[in-house]
Formats: sequence, structure tokens, C-alpha cells
Amino acid sequence: MLTLADIVEVITGIRPAGASLAISEASIDSRQVIPGSLFVALPGERVDGHNFVAEAFRRGAQIALVQRDLSGDFPVVDLRGGHLPEGFQAPTTACCLWVDDSLQALQAIARYWRRKLDLTVIGITGSVGKSTTKELVAEVLSQRYRTFKNPGNLNNEIGLPLTLLRLGRGHERAVLEMGFYVSGEIAFLCDLALPTIGVVTNVGTVHAERAGSQAAIAQGKAELIQALPGDGWAILNYDDEWVRAMAGQTQARIFFYGLDKSADLWADRIEGLGLEGIRFRLHYHNEVLHLRVPLIGRHSVHTALRAAAVGLVEGLSWQEIVSGLQQGHTQLRLVAVHTQTGALILDDTYNASPESTLAALNLLAEIEGHHIAVLGEMLELGYYEKQGHEMVGVRAAEVCQQLYVVGERGKIIHEAARRAGMPASSILWVKEPLDIVPYLKDNLQEGDVVLIKGSHGLRMDRIVSALEVAS
Repeated sequence: MLTLADIVEVITGIRPAGASLAISEASIDSRQVIPGSLFVALPGERVDGHNFVAEAFRRGAQIALVQRDLSGDFPVVDLRGGHLPEGFQAPTTACCLWVDDSLQALQAIARYWRRKLDLTVIGITGSVGKSTTKELVAEVLSQRYRTFKNPGNLNNEIGLPLTLLRLGRGHERAVLEMGFYVSGEIAFLCDLALPTIGVVTNVGTVHAERAGSQAAIAQGKAELIQALPGDGWAILNYDDEWVRAMAGQTQARIFFYGLDKSADLWADRIEGLGLEGIRFRLHYHNEVLHLRVPLIGRHSVHTALRAAAVGLVEGLSWQEIVSGLQQGHTQLRLVAVHTQTGALILDDTYNASPESTLAALNLLAEIEGHHIAVLGEMLELGYYEKQGHEMVGVRAAEVCQQLYVVGERGKIIHEAARRAGMPASSILWVKEPLDIVPYLKDNLQEGDVVLIKGSHGLRMDRIVSALEVAS
């Protein structure tokens, strides 16, 4: 378990005697503090964590990392400049450690703690499918190993250090999702986490506004593969040309998965069963397996392939792999709910990119009923904004009998669907998500299947909430 002595040693290079205060985990949110926590006070644009140190201590935090003087309110040990105060006495009660930069201190502590642990880290990155892949890989590995995964989407320069500090010496495997916005970010996360297995899902257009281009996104994702050791494994999507090309950028061993026979692990005869999951045939060397798994949508076969690939390189038996794949409690972001009128709502409002929206529309097509899509504009697409929205509009025209679009960029979807042959009377554009609710309340009925999807910033989930309450 991490101790105060460890923390002081990381910051000053000196290990003090008697500083045996144990730390349970770290948190940047005082509301999530549990007894024994390390609270990290981060200054933000809207909220300053230093204003919540008292609340963190009230909830049981042992230590608070701060970057400004709070000595008027709490006991403070000044460690700025990496210097241990002369005559330092290890505190026995809650106190603040005053450092130059609380985030950098958190990251340094996480880096130190990771190197104290004997475990295998599986890093997962990609434009779409990271979280579901993380969940399913963890299910597979947990059939044999004591496995940890990052909670929620704690996958950036703040979330990953917090995740690492939740690891214990008893963990054997850690499955860590790694997010990407700018060049160098994943390389930094890899320096913290030291992955030996890297999984890349795909390279899409999401975050192109910040990254610059799809090529820049591919370069950023490849940082995971570049960080792997020679005895590690790079598990790559053979069907994505950007990902397939990463094979030349790593010293690790290569394992391809996909729908192409050239891949090491590949699938065919894929059948979507709507909300009942998918059925497919799996090929590995001379082995053929017929599987049915509770993942929604034909595109989810790639998720199953990734999890199976990790299981194979980790030496699991097919019995263990299949058992993990078939776990029914694997978390999915898409939620199916019914209204009182009998309509089925597919709530996929967590986020949206062209790739994930096309996949959701494909799922909608698999489910029998009168197809309705409520699609919000997609943000952060940069150069691909027009192209991405147009692709979605064309596919919506093929799948849906009715289409509702939200937001200024949603007009591009609207126009593309019209050009693809969808009647103007079947398409409606609105400016704000809640503007659509009256139309849905008045028209939804039994047999309707409604996909609701849009970028997280639009809060399309409010549509679902309004319909559930009002139905």
C-alpha cells in the first residue's frame, strides 16, 4: 500500500522515517473521497480544488496535495522545490503537502507506484470502441487473473494516474483505456502505465479538430504501439489500413484481428440478432469456433475479436475466452428502454462520431420495426465535418422511415438524406435537443424503434429523460 513515506520520497528524493501513514487511493473530487484517501487539489477554470480541502478532510482524506499556501487553515508541510524541511516530523494527522504543481506531483507518485507493482498492463486506444473493448477484455482475463480496469473514462493525464493509485499488489492484470487529443499524450500515459500489450481499435475522425487530421490521429494512437517492449504484443485491427500500418512502428510481436482471412484471428458468417446479440464463426490457425455473444450490433464482432486476441496472447484456453466473451454483464453504453406507448428507444447518447453513428444506424437496421433516428450534430471533426455528417445522412436515408436532426451541423445530415432520396416530409431539423420532444411525444407508438444519438456536449440524454417521464 502506498504510504506518506513513498509520497515524500517521490517529491523530495528523501525517504523519511516514521511516515507510515497509508493511502487507500487518490481523488480530485472531494465528494468521492473515502477514508484514507490522498486528495489532489487541482486549480480549474471553473472550480478550484483548493476550496474543497476542508470537505475532503471531513470525508476522511489523510493527505491533500496543494500548490498554494493553506497554512492558515490546515497543517501544511512545505515541499516546494523538492526540499524536505529541516527537522521534518512525519505528521500523524491529516495535513497538506505544499508542492510546486499538484498535478505533476500526482503523476510522479503514480509513476512511482506503478513501478512497485508486478503486473501486466494492457493498454487500449482507438477512435471508437475503447470502453466496450476494455470491459470485455477485462471479462476475459478475469477468468484466470485478478484483473483491474479503469473505472468509467479515467483515461487521460489526470484520470490514468488516479487509476494507477487504485491498483494493489494483489492485482495480476490491469486493462487501461488510453484517450488521445494531442500528439505526445498517449506516449506520456504509456510512460506512467508501462503497458506490455497494446490494443488499437480503429482510427476515425473524432477529435480531428484538435489533432489536425486523420493521419495525425493515427500517429497519436501509434504511440501506444511504439511504447511496447520487444516481448510485448501489438494487437492490431487488420481491417483498418491506418491501424494495419502500425505494425511497422513497434518492436513488439504483432497479432492481427479482423474480418480478413489474412488476419491471425478472423471472423465470418456474422449475424446480427438485434438486442439478443450477435452470432459468428471464429477462425484461429486450424481451429473454427461457432459463437454467440451478448454484444449489440454486427460491428461488435471486432470487440469480441480484440478480447479473444488478448486472451490468446495471454495463454488462456478457449474455454476461458468463450466464458469471458459470454458474460452478460459486460457494460454497454447503448441502453434500450420502452415508452408507455410501446415504442423502443435505443439510448446511445453518450457520444457520437461518424463511425459510431454509422454503427448505431446499422444496429437500428437489424431490429424489426418502424425505424426513427434522432441524430445530433457531431463535434470536433475538423476537416471531416462535412464529409462525416454527409455519410451519416446517406446511411440514415437508407435505414430510417423518419429522421430528426439537431443542431447547426445537423443541417448537413438533413441535406444529405434529402439528396439520397428521403422525402422532405420525413425529415425534421430543430436547433436544440429538447425541441424534438413534442414531436416524439405526439407520434411515437408501438412498433417504433427510435435511435437517439449525438455528441456528449449536446446532452441528447435529456430527450430520453423527457420521454421516459412524459410517456
